[in-house]
Amino acid sequence: MEIEKKIEEEINKIKPFLQSDGGDIEFVKFENGIVYVRLTGACSHCPMIDVTIKDGVEEILVNEIPEVKSVIKVD
Repeated sequence: MEIEKKIEEEINKIKPFLQSDGGDIEFVKFENGIVYVRLTGACSHCPMIDVTIKDGVEEILVNEIPEVKSVIKVD
């Protein structure tokens, strides 16, 4: 699916920032306008995880891919 490829490309641009802090992000799926991601490493227990998702990942994906409405973290 073309949208999923775009999502993965954008997430790959975000990865180096999270990896520099000892964490990582993984694309899980795209469904009904929602991107599901998994955060690993230091990011999985970071107290700023919700800010990272909403103000970082979600903002980038929503701005770059019109079909994306929100981003949700899964375990």
